[in-house]
Amino acid sequence: MTAAEKLEVARALARMGVDVIEAGFPAASPDDLEAVRRIATEIGSPNDGSKAPIICGLARATKKDIDKAWEAVREAAKPRIHTFIATSSIHMKYKLKMDPEDVIQRVAEMVGYARSLCADVEFSPEDAGRSEPEFLYVVLSEAIKAGATTLNIPDTVGYTTPEEFFALIDGIIKNTPGMHEGITISVHCHDDLGLATANTLAGIRAGARQAEVTINGIGERAGNTSLEEVVMTL
Repeated sequence: MTAAEKLEVARALARMGVDVIEAGFPAASPDDLEAVRRIATEIGSPNDGSKAPIICGLARATKKDIDKAWEAVREAAKPRIHTFIATSSIHMKYKLKMDPEDVIQRVAEMVGYARSLCADVEFSPEDAGRSEPEFLYVVLSEAIKAGATTLNIPDTVGYTTPEEFFALIDGIIKNTPGMHEGITISVHCHDDLGLATANTLAGIRAGARQAEVTINGIGERAGNTSLEEVVMTL
């Protein structure tokens, strides 16, 4: 999408009253950074006294990405940085080429760095649906200690069934050290098996209080969870 198209969508989302607009991936390109910056200044800082949504920028768990995200969202009344790193065995071995211990250290360092810039930090363990739950508990605990207040659990490849996803979210809430009422659990599902909305609803039943969705379910491969399906089902 062009910056102008993103701005048009963001205006519609703000009118609908969504709580958070994750406006883009600022490190991906100068155009995406500019689009997020415009949304932060024009939608995230309204002059008419209306309620401003949180404006969020996505970043890999690297200083360069986090710096770009902060540059893009810092003018918003309520900015957020969302940083992520993979936690499944297959992703750590073949994509990141990192040991689990190194991933844990990176999470602590980069969530802490994001928190030094921005009071509102979200963390995602990418490919959580295929990650070992016990490893997730450790990683998420490190993110909490480093200052993350939203923990987003993605089914990155659309892998789980609703029963599995419910158990995953339930287990995270019950078993993650440091979990407390100030932490929001979020869910982010993909539709590869046609179960994105069902999985999102299962996550909400298990205790998630943020659902990451897209208009008409538009997203990579088969798409993401559909905003309107979740809203109307709830």
